Amino acid sequence: MLDLATARCSQFAACVGQTFELPATTGSITLTLAAARPLGTAHPGATHTPFALTFHSTPALRLPQGIYRLENAALGTMEIFLVQVAADAAASHFEAIFN
Repeated sequence: MLDLATARCSQFAACVGQTFELPATTGSITLTLAAARPLGTAHPGATHTPFALTFHSTPALRLPQGIYRLENAALGTMEIFLVQVAADAAASHFEAIFN
């Protein structure tokens, strides 16, 4: 399992465009990592710089905010707190913040 306490933006940036599978009781839900971006500078004493991840999925997908188990071929398995930030005719949009 990916240790999110030591995860870096660059690890996720290398996976932009890749799929992350969310196992569900009715099958797997596919999210695509659309962006990995730094969020300013690290706080004094912090071990890493804050960053944000943006995921896209099908337009009709609705997920309550919460911790979800995601699986990616390159990074492995991880548990990430996702928040749905938007939905439009093209996609549903989710965000994860690491600070």
